Amino acid sequence: MTSTKISSSWQTILSEEFDKPYFLKLQNFLLEESQSHTIYPPEKDIFSAFELTPYEQVNVLLLGQDPYHDQNQAHGLCFSVRPGFKPPPSLINIFKELKDDVGFNIPNHGYLETWAKQGILMLNAVLTVRAHTPNSHKNQGWEIFTDAVISKVNQKPDPVVFVLWGGYAQKKLKLIDTKKHTVIQSAHPSPLSARNGFFGSKPFSAINSALHSCGKPQIDWQLPDL
Repeated sequence: MTSTKISSSWQTILSEEFDKPYFLKLQNFLLEESQSHTIYPPEKDIFSAFELTPYEQVNVLLLGQDPYHDQNQAHGLCFSVRPGFKPPPSLINIFKELKDDVGFNIPNHGYLETWAKQGILMLNAVLTVRAHTPNSHKNQGWEIFTDAVISKVNQKPDPVVFVLWGGYAQKKLKLIDTKKHTVIQSAHPSPLSARNGFFGSKPFSAINSALHSCGKPQIDWQLPDL
């Protein structure tokens, strides 16, 4: 794993993190882990969210927990899967809510790169996972790193929309200045909790309303078929 894969603006913003003992320890952990296990996403994709959404372009931060853990799914954007692979249950529920909220036509894929290119930092709290073993890389240092990312986005002079789905993401509220930024919270879109407050929460129109109110371009949620 190399931090040089991060876009230049993030490289500057996060430069001090890469030299801290926890990050060096995390790198060693991933090196050892990769010698005996498959890790997702592939190394070249670990920092995709940062490449696709440079710091100065972040208008929305969408927080996930950790990457999908099956083959050919994770590619560095939370909730997104590679083209040609079936959307997982949480993403199917996101699409259902998009349809109800903004009249979204459900596409034939779950590849969300076009959202990232419109200024949505699609961040997982943990950026890697052992194949077929969810949450296997928690408490190895990633959370310290992504908390720093959230804090840096919070420090932007312009308002940002933070989207926190589920109890895990909502613990990050303490890192956000709610007087300056908009926070959109609800239950998580996973099948276990979507009916407990995600469905009907209309987060996508709320995101665009918040962006519009501070003079920022709204998100075109529609994904073209691939």
